[in-house]
Formats: sequence, C-alpha cells, structure tokens
Amino acid sequence: MSETTIEQSTGPVSGLPQGIAIREVTSDQSGKWLEAGWRDFKRTPAIGLAYGGLCVIAGYLILLSLFQSGQPYLTLPLGAGFMLLAPVIAVGLYETSRRLEMGENVTLWHSLNGFRRNPGQLGAIGVILMLFFLAWTRIAMLLFALFYNGSVPSLDVLIWETFFSRDAITFLITGTILGGALAMMVFAITVVSIPLLVDRDVDVITALITSVAAFRKNWRVLTGWAAMIAVMAACGMVVFLLGLAIMMPLLGYSSWHAYRGLIDTENAEARRLRRVVP
Repeated sequence: MSETTIEQSTGPVSGLPQGIAIREVTSDQSGKWLEAGWRDFKRTPAIGLAYGGLCVIAGYLILLSLFQSGQPYLTLPLGAGFMLLAPVIAVGLYETSRRLEMGENVTLWHSLNGFRRNPGQLGAIGVILMLFFLAWTRIAMLLFALFYNGSVPSLDVLIWETFFSRDAITFLITGTILGGALAMMVFAITVVSIPLLVDRDVDVITALITSVAAFRKNWRVLTGWAAMIAVMAACGMVVFLLGLAIMMPLLGYSSWHAYRGLIDTENAEARRLRRVVP
C-alpha cells in the first residue's frame, strides 16, 4: 500500500464496484502527496525530466504555431487548456509511480507502456478531455470576439488590451469563471479515474463515477488540491515554460499518490491489470 494511504475509510459507495471504498481525507494530505511525488521524482529523475522536457518542447511548438498563424491571443487560453489534457498526458508518470510502489522494473520504456495497460478505456477518457479542450478553445475565441468588437488585439497591443484596457477586468473575470468551471468539471472526473484505469481492470464509466464520488466526498480538500496544482503549473509556465520540466512530473507523481490516498482497493473485486512488460 502507498505511503500516502489514510487509515480512515468508508464502506463501498453506491454505484462503485463492490469492494472499492472512498476514503475521507484531511487537508494535510496534500502536502504528503506532494512529498511522495517528490520522492518518486528523485528516484526516477530521467523519466520525470523526459516527460517534463517533452511538455516544454510541445509548449514552444504550440507557441510558434500560434504566432505563425497570427493567433498569439490564444497563448493564455491554450496555456490554461493544457491543464485539461494534462491528466491523460501523465499516464506514463502514474505507471512509473505504480511500478515503484510494486517494486517492479522502472525505465522510460516501462512508463510509456502505461498507455497500453487499459488502452481502450484510456482512449475513451482522452476523447472526453479533448472535447473539453476544444470547448474551452471555442469559448476563449468567442470571448475575445465579444469583448473586442468582433476582432482580436494585434500582437503589439495584446498584453495591454488583455490586462490593462477598460474591459480587461470584465474580460478576465468572465474568462476565469468559465474556464474555472470547465477545469473543476475535468478535475472532478479525472482526479482518480485515470490512475484507476492504469491500476485496475475497470471500464471508463466506472472510473468516472468513482472519481466524481471521491470528489463529492472530499470536495473541500480536493478543491484546495486543484488550486495548488493550478498555481504550481502556472508557476512552471511563467518562467518561459521551463518550469514545466519539473512541475509536470512532480504533479503527475503526486496525483498518483492522491489516488492511492483517496481510493481503497484492498478488497476490490476488480483485479489489478497485468504488467505489459516485465
């Protein structure tokens, strides 16, 4: 069992596979999840930096494409949208933490095989997250059109118009509320669902139900956890995206330990998935 496991637990929750229970966690667990994630990062720095480095490179490629296509105004919305896709991108990091926990071999190749452990179900939830991402991108474009009279700010006045113009406050508040609502919905359905799909032989519907139930039971603690993730990810982005090389793997590993702390699978009937590679 993970070092972040909480002793207090409840019985099976209605609608969940028999034997799976949701623990009630306290606010101090967030720090323990981060601490456990940092331990995993230190044990597998090459894997963590490989994933983090790929995120940085992908970020620069996206920025380059936005500037070349004349859409630099989408930089901030797409940066926020990255958080909607991050849970499925981190599958390899969940697999790394799972292997460390089980005492199995851990290499970059092993981590990449995490995507093969439950491919159909992981693919389904990936499609769901992509739909959320596309919806947020469309909302962001509509907000720019609404607040800037059907046009978008040119590059030379983009920062001023976005943050300091007369309509900037209303624009930012509206975007934050709408984006935050989408982000919390994504967080609620993914906080334990994707790690559960990596760990156990369950279907995507069961995983989503389990995740929402875990969020509802611990919504105060998990809202704080989501805010901490958002702040840490933002800090990684503001330093020219370079901070993502550390923040991405740290948050990925920590999210696995959050799953292990929230979900008790000790008596679960859903079997553990077999190892794809030894």
